[in-house]
Amino acid sequence: MAIEKSYYMTQEGKEKLEEELHYLKTERRQEVVERIKIARGFGDLSENSEYDAAKDEQAFVESRIAQVEKMIRNAVIIENDDENPNIVSLGKSVTFKELPDGEEETYIIVGSAEADPFEGKISNDSPMAKSLLGHEIGEEVAVSTPGGDIQVKIIEVE
Repeated sequence: MAIEKSYYMTQEGKEKLEEELHYLKTERRQEVVERIKIARGFGDLSENSEYDAAKDEQAFVESRIAQVEKMIRNAVIIENDDENPNIVSLGKSVTFKELPDGEEETYIIVGSAEADPFEGKISNDSPMAKSLLGHEIGEEVAVSTPGGDIQVKIIEVE
């Protein structure tokens, strides 16, 4: 039996997944069923593109439900590490500056399930987060990026 992957997330991230699951099961599923019923009324299913599209959408919704259920089932809630407030760890916000004269950037390191770079949340599996994890304020760290390695200095951890 294969060991299932753990999904690291904040309590807020888990709650968002639970809300999405509820929506998918109660509303979205019913919408797709209605689309299939309507498409069946258009006649011959072998040449019915509306029916095919609705069935594809149904497969997507069911796949997403299974994925979200698995993520919730294997969720590991990130607890803030109050013992070492200056060390970068999961669930913390880290501000760093690219050396020698870059701008400051701030990211929250979260599990892959709730990563959203547009909201300033990066996955603990990302090269940036992997490089920063375990380091503390004032340290200079080499970070691998697609454009090559860069040097950053950790300014703040919250």
